[in-house]
Amino acid sequence: MSEKKLRVAILGCTGSIGKQALDVCRQHPKRVEVVALSAHSSTTALVEAAREFGVRHVGVADEEHAHDSVLDELPSGCELHIGERACADLGGLEEVDCVVLAVVGFAGIDAALVSVRAGKTVAYANKESIVCGGELLMPMLRPGQLVPVDSEHSAIFQCLVGERHPEVSRLWLTCSGGPFYGWSKERLLEVTASDALAHPTWSMGTKITIDCATLMNKGLEVLEAHHLFDVDIDDIRVLVHRQSRIHSMVEFVDGSVKAQLGPSDMRIAIQYGMSYPQRWSAPCERVDWCLEPSLTFGEADENTFGCLRLAREAGKTGGTLPCAMNAANEVANAAFRRNACGFVDIERIVARVMEQTAVERVDSLQQLRDCDAQARELARKALVEVLE
Repeated sequence: MSEKKLRVAILGCTGSIGKQALDVCRQHPKRVEVVALSAHSSTTALVEAAREFGVRHVGVADEEHAHDSVLDELPSGCELHIGERACADLGGLEEVDCVVLAVVGFAGIDAALVSVRAGKTVAYANKESIVCGGELLMPMLRPGQLVPVDSEHSAIFQCLVGERHPEVSRLWLTCSGGPFYGWSKERLLEVTASDALAHPTWSMGTKITIDCATLMNKGLEVLEAHHLFDVDIDDIRVLVHRQSRIHSMVEFVDGSVKAQLGPSDMRIAIQYGMSYPQRWSAPCERVDWCLEPSLTFGEADENTFGCLRLAREAGKTGGTLPCAMNAANEVANAAFRRNACGFVDIERIVARVMEQTAVERVDSLQQLRDCDAQARELARKALVEVLE
């Protein structure tokens, strides 16, 4: 009797994580059936993937692309979903077993909540919605329902398999340090977007690559780890590891440390998000550890790269402050990418929005939507002010 295929929906299939998820599916056609795909606006790439995998459902979030002529080339019988709810609709489909949530930013929170409520296994790469809505999302989960796809959180997840939570002492969240590791604040004043997009070890989308350069990405990951693994923020250490071979570590009360090592290839974590609790054959070239250079470690500079410090502060305060912090960062990050502000202005804008935010206890998704919208407006005003 043949093994039943895992029926997968990939939300955000045209981004970096989504493309690599498709590659995992491509390498395991006997194990995986892709039944649904979504994109924000990249309809040409969406249609190409839909035709390759013969999917039954596609979603386009940006309504301005609802009538793109290329959509006429979708496979016969493929249902088209349009609008802000498109991703969420696909995540709740009855014929889906596993949702790969690769949507970038706060926009992924609807799909996360719908997928979880529908009982799907979620291979999770949308850290922003856990940062913003973790207090809503985490109590809804059954054990093993959410498998993180970020390399660091996948590593911690794997290290914790078979372990007891009371015996965890702290988490070591590894960090490449980005392209400006060791730089001074003064030197960062001259950084351009093209400089910041030159990540030393990983190939990612533009938003997350800038977040890695500011260390905001690591700040978001600290908050994500806090929610995912129920560990105090003060017990999550950021460890600069330039070679990106150790993807994170767990330290236990007896002083023992478990680490997950491997290639700098996101497909391993993505694949484990689909295959858990099983392991499938490697989707990429293995590491020959006899040929590897020395592994080095350092401490993250939270004074120079203040976004990491701000994220920790938001997480310790809790409530709606992480949501406001995330929204401000999304606005500032986008402004920097279009050369509308400087690199260090990202931190300034986030700090100003956090100072102006009235923090409330999280009690609903609508409250988070309102907080997100208000923080974005504050960030746009702060953007004008810092440039005056």
